[in-house]
Amino acid sequence: MTVVTAQRPAGRRVLRNIGLVALPAAILAWCLTDLSLGRELMQWLPYLASGFAMNILISLCAMVLGTAVGCALGILQLVPYRLVRAPIVSYVQIFRNAPHLVLIFATTYIFPFEIVIFGNYIAFPDWVKAVIGLAIPASAYVAEITRGAIQSIPTAQWEAATGLGFSRVQALRWIILPQCLRRSLPPWMNVLASITMGTSLASLVGVHELLHAATDASTAVRRLDFTVIAYVVVMAAFFALCYPIGRLTRRLERRFLPG
Repeated sequence: MTVVTAQRPAGRRVLRNIGLVALPAAILAWCLTDLSLGRELMQWLPYLASGFAMNILISLCAMVLGTAVGCALGILQLVPYRLVRAPIVSYVQIFRNAPHLVLIFATTYIFPFEIVIFGNYIAFPDWVKAVIGLAIPASAYVAEITRGAIQSIPTAQWEAATGLGFSRVQALRWIILPQCLRRSLPPWMNVLASITMGTSLASLVGVHELLHAATDASTAVRRLDFTVIAYVVVMAAFFALCYPIGRLTRRLERRFLPG
């Protein structure tokens, strides 16, 4: 029994590694069977890469903005004043359950195409609107993560901080929130993966990202086999970005979370 148990994790790692290389190997083999297809793909790869860079930029900006707003909202959900707490709870519940595509369309058409600052017209690009559209649900998820992390800290920690002369705000800043960081990191990374995959929806409002770039390439080349492989490359790129996030999330859960 001991030998079988020891071999199972190794077998799973082998299967996982085979799965990781299967898709790139299939793409390479497909291109080698038709050299003209491989040349077309290599010609369009820089264009696809520029689109994928936009996906990464949108996801990072949305998570930075959503995390900043969400942390503040998560703390405010715990204040004893109902007039403060009620609208924040409503915000969180509404936008946690709102489709990302609807929010991206809403921010695209609600915000102007340009803004006027001291008589100067400054463009308001669509990718910034997509950032705001994805930052809204991200802030709602982060607010719930923050609230849950704070409530998971034993009340003895608050009592000890009070006994040491800390105010409520000081205890939150110096004692409670540092402990919340470890507990909230795994679910935060799940939100990051979800928002990263949601950036592909920005193509529907004209943002030049990876899916939009793949559609442009497919329209220009007009080959069915190239169209298929272009979208396979899109899938492979998102997998290569999100799979390590998922693996790291599970590792952090095993390391940080109790039980």
